[in-house]
Amino acid sequence: MTRVLALDVGTSSVRAQLFDEDAQEREPAQRKYAGENDPARVVVLAREALEEAIGGEEYDAVGASCFGHSLLALDEHGRPLTPVLGWRDTRSADAADWLSRRVDANAVHARTGCHIHTSYWPAKLAWLASEQPDVWRSTHRLVSFCDFLYADVLGRPVPVSTSMASATGLFDLHARAWDQELLETLGVDPGRLPDVSDEAVDGWYPALLDGACSNLGAGCVTRDRAALMIGTSGAFRTVYETTQAHPRPGLFIHWVDDRRVVEGGSLSDGGSLLHWLDQTLKDAGGSLADRDPDSHGLTFLALLGGERSPGWHQHAKGGVQGLTFRTTTLDIRQLGRPVTASGVEEASLRGAAIVALERLGKSPQAGALGRVIEPRLDRADAYRAARERHKRLYDAAIGSLKAPS
Repeated sequence: MTRVLALDVGTSSVRAQLFDEDAQEREPAQRKYAGENDPARVVVLAREALEEAIGGEEYDAVGASCFGHSLLALDEHGRPLTPVLGWRDTRSADAADWLSRRVDANAVHARTGCHIHTSYWPAKLAWLASEQPDVWRSTHRLVSFCDFLYADVLGRPVPVSTSMASATGLFDLHARAWDQELLETLGVDPGRLPDVSDEAVDGWYPALLDGACSNLGAGCVTRDRAALMIGTSGAFRTVYETTQAHPRPGLFIHWVDDRRVVEGGSLSDGGSLLHWLDQTLKDAGGSLADRDPDSHGLTFLALLGGERSPGWHQHAKGGVQGLTFRTTTLDIRQLGRPVTASGVEEASLRGAAIVALERLGKSPQAGALGRVIEPRLDRADAYRAARERHKRLYDAAIGSLKAPS
């Protein structure tokens, strides 16, 4: 029986697991960490998880899922000159504004499927060149974290997948190559960038974007099935087959492989928001279970990490409207109450296994969708009123932000 080894590198943990040809898994090996900034440390933990998952057994190929948009500058020996620059690093906000003044931002989105934003490579590269010129001059290669990990494991530089390349914001979706205008504007020699290929190297298929893998693992692979995933961040995505990628306003779109795209919207405030609420409101007390929706009368603009979809305003800030002397910490805590339902516990990990199995000519079963959540009609008016109030606050806050000029 065909078996594959799957690896999922997230922003707070790494998991590894063996899957059979139906993508049925065992208990994953896992290593947790506080963040993804130290590349050497995450490599060590990934190797530990891989060794534990393998356990001396045989496998036919390796598939991987990895957090997207990460950037590492390497010297001529392949050693990191920077920590991992991830999507949560917003220091490049001014650089993004600078870049928006020098290119047609809408045209960039139409070509790359990504907005000019701190999440993506173009803004980070402009920031690195401006703020760390010594590092910039010493940079021999620019890679994502998964490329660095693969090079360490396999002992040589490896190509980046179409999936990961198209999530950098520096990749022309239509030409399926690095974007020439952005390279020229940023002064980036294409020789600094990895080759783009989906072919396996020593049985290791290049890592895919974790968001795409989560859809594949959950069975949301058609236009009529969207996956809402809450990890450190939050995203609402569809994966579907197409021959051409057509970016739409406010959304991102990336290639998964040569026949599928992942499209959707994302928020910086997912599990990170819940963590902030837990730390900030430790002494809230009481229970959220019996509280009616919107009973607090508050409106929370959850933009603590800036805005991604739909407006992509990196200078946006969060806020709470409607505070009175009667407002309690439990009222504020209720604003971040999570609702989740999933039929697959490790969707990204399973998605990585599915892609590897597909490339070995296997047809693994679609993922379970989980239980259906039915809306409560008696609460529709309360939710509608809260939604309209939220829209007014959003329009007022975001409308006050001036576009880069």
